[in-house]
Amino acid sequence: MKDALKGAILQRDKTTYAIVPRTPAGIMTPDQLESIAHVARRYEVPVLKITSGQRMALVGLAEQDVSRAWDDLRMEVGEATGLCVHYVQACPGTAVCRLGLRDSLGLGLELEQLYVGRELPAKVKMGVSGCPMCCGESWVRDIGFLGKKNGWTMIVGGSSAGRPRIGDLLAEGLDREQAVELAGRFLDYYAEQAPKRHRTAKFLEKHGIEAVKEALL
Repeated sequence: MKDALKGAILQRDKTTYAIVPRTPAGIMTPDQLESIAHVARRYEVPVLKITSGQRMALVGLAEQDVSRAWDDLRMEVGEATGLCVHYVQACPGTAVCRLGLRDSLGLGLELEQLYVGRELPAKVKMGVSGCPMCCGESWVRDIGFLGKKNGWTMIVGGSSAGRPRIGDLLAEGLDREQAVELAGRFLDYYAEQAPKRHRTAKFLEKHGIEAVKEALL
């Protein structure tokens, strides 16, 4: 891909592109929403789509408009194709939800700041849920956190892809600092042990959760 088209995803028509601004944990400001609307109107973007990763995709940009659209947006590029941590999705948690038991937005934003963009053997997606209702899809993410009364439960190796997999429970009763630290150590272990392009689901199927626990706990 040309340098000018960095952050652009070629569409099935082979002529237009999608771009996905970074919106940590799905949080956006009024100014960012106005920028997206401005770009969509200016460049006649035919489709605006909220993605499963809680981001806004602008789909159908002409090649010559991609760089100018990014300049007008004044937002960071959301990782969408690289072998790295792509995003952290999070439910509202205790910030607003009456069912929330833990601050999922706070944890999600901290994980996003620390780990998104980190290069790894394959793409990694994270989900943070503030209660066992699991609105952050924690059980089907490469790394998931689930809020309970006694702390955070950490889940690894989940996938909602073509071969879906419920993740494995790695640890329970974690405070926020422990959750962030264990996520980092799991990423270190995965980076050292996994072959290139092996998602965490395939990695866990091969190595087993007990081997991961023995290495990390």
